[in-house]
Amino acid sequence: MGIGQRPGDVHGMIDVQNLKDHRNIEITKVGVKGIKYPIIVLDRTLGTQAVNAAINMYVNLPHHFKGAHMSRFIEILNEFRGQINIKTFHLILEKTRQKLKAQSAHMEIVFPYFIEKAAPVTGAKSLMEYKCMFCGALNDNGADFQVGIVVPVTTVCPCSKEISNMGAHNQRSMVTVKVRFKKFFWIEDLIRIVEESASGEVYSLLKRPDEKFVTERAYENPMFVEDVVRNVAARLKAHDNFPSYTVEAENHESIHNHSAYAYVEGDS
Repeated sequence: MGIGQRPGDVHGMIDVQNLKDHRNIEITKVGVKGIKYPIIVLDRTLGTQAVNAAINMYVNLPHHFKGAHMSRFIEILNEFRGQINIKTFHLILEKTRQKLKAQSAHMEIVFPYFIEKAAPVTGAKSLMEYKCMFCGALNDNGADFQVGIVVPVTTVCPCSKEISNMGAHNQRSMVTVKVRFKKFFWIEDLIRIVEESASGEVYSLLKRPDEKFVTERAYENPMFVEDVVRNVAARLKAHDNFPSYTVEAENHESIHNHSAYAYVEGDS
């Protein structure tokens, strides 16, 4: 250390993050949120798909450190530029632990995923957007990784249909599924499980014959929010690739000023 230099001085400039903190409180997660970054994900039809992701990165901070070096998270992403995917997720977390001298590292990657979807009667094609996410953590006890999706579906209220002489109220529902898995799977297959578990599907483009079809199909297949999460959970449980999962559904009600919600977690 040079004469007159304080601990944490770098090139004559004080590195405040490296100074001691005396409150004796460890921080579980500290880092950066909402980093906009381009990534490449696998696409079953096209091979790959370029998407703009939002990335959150965290590490734990021991009680004796004042702060974390936030710029290092961005430096790590730049090192893996063009190679941020499921296969490199563990490597990015390990690099994060090393570079920030942390015991644990966490990362969440949220991105839009587009699938070309054909209308059920006319076959009119359009791009349907689904929200997807990769979430993982790494510490001395090992690694944890999950894939998640958010799928919009339609539900028709069974009670409304039963008590009404004409029609039944329906709602657009958002179903969120997160799974741990044993072997590779396609996001499209997980989306299909959710869409087949509701009253009906949602489309970007529908012609009149399509609209008639999806409206009548949903009416003939009414479901509570509880039915949706149980249907999805039953399909995941029957699939030996998903050792654990969570399923939640929120119905944006059309006749109530609140949402209906259900959540289930389980393992195969």
